[in-house]
Amino acid sequence: MWEVAQRIRGRLAGWLRNPHQDYTPLWSDASNSRPLSRKYVLLALVLIGASALTNVILYGKLAKRWPGPLDNYQPLTIQPVVNDDFLRTRSPPLNSSENAIVTSLYTDSYATAIATLGHSLNRANSTASRILFYLPEKISPRALCIATATGFIPRAITRIPPPHGGKGVYDHFMDQYSKLNIWTLADEGYKGVVYLDADTLVLRNFDELFALPYNFAAVPDVYVDGMGFSLGFNAGVLFLRPSTEVFTDMLAKIDTASYNMHEAEQSFLNHYYGAEAVRLPYAYNANLAIKKRKPELWADVKREARIVHYTLVKPFLKEWDNSGKTVVEIRRMESNVQNKLSAFGGMFKEELLDWVGIWKETRRTYADVLTVCSGASATLPSS
Repeated sequence: MWEVAQRIRGRLAGWLRNPHQDYTPLWSDASNSRPLSRKYVLLALVLIGASALTNVILYGKLAKRWPGPLDNYQPLTIQPVVNDDFLRTRSPPLNSSENAIVTSLYTDSYATAIATLGHSLNRANSTASRILFYLPEKISPRALCIATATGFIPRAITRIPPPHGGKGVYDHFMDQYSKLNIWTLADEGYKGVVYLDADTLVLRNFDELFALPYNFAAVPDVYVDGMGFSLGFNAGVLFLRPSTEVFTDMLAKIDTASYNMHEAEQSFLNHYYGAEAVRLPYAYNANLAIKKRKPELWADVKREARIVHYTLVKPFLKEWDNSGKTVVEIRRMESNVQNKLSAFGGMFKEELLDWVGIWKETRRTYADVLTVCSGASATLPSS
């Protein structure tokens, strides 16, 4: 039957090209006549339609049966994320004075998070300089003292307001465009920058990022809803080559570019770099949303994670409050984390205990400095 359909399909194509030509029957039966050709045309249409419908149904089922490789994750590869042999033989070696790790402080409630992040960087032995961007009009002397207790150098920056008066931007992202000030570090001689959101924690050294030959790199984002694993990147961890020219160009295009305003600077950067952004492995931004989306994938990501990103639950903020409006006092931080262990059904207990463990080290190691911070003067330290 399939061969007949194919023969009819060929005849049909010829007939459609010249419907007035003499019809040559498919079989050498002299009884076949011109009127019979219409029957073959109808038969061909039926067979072709049935074939197409079968393909649609078959491939539709296959498409639904096989999810993407991340939602269908399997621990197959035996290669680590980083090739250590290559790193040991690279030349020239990194120049630490040209590299910087930057984070930002826009509200007092994140000060203890940055102190903990700084200590985690010390534990990982990163060689880069440490810079803390902060908004002087929004940060108290006490919070700045706590945030810089573990090694970050404070740097006052000018707030970059959201375009269009902030219309459409989520309230907790209103200050996030100020992050673009990172590109101005070119004026100070920095050639490589890794930006870390304050709600990250460093587990392993990631200095290899500074050897990347690219201008911009980030880790693909993950959503717990239907969007799932995205090609768009998360702006909580960025690698970039600073450029004053790029900074000026960004400011000129924030208002005119078309993008989803809800996610503020993250959405803008995704559109600004688009296809030019290098996608890094999840190990450099181990977003807790990965664990919520696919625990099996998280198990492998966590084993090699350099940086964990506390997106879904923030241990340093008041219980059930991710807005950052309430400051958790140092003496209450451990009990605050304990109150969050049951969040999401206890899914993130291990990661919360990781964070509080490093926080305890931070508090012990820098006890004298943190005590001084409690009586910080009303004058902000100079940048």
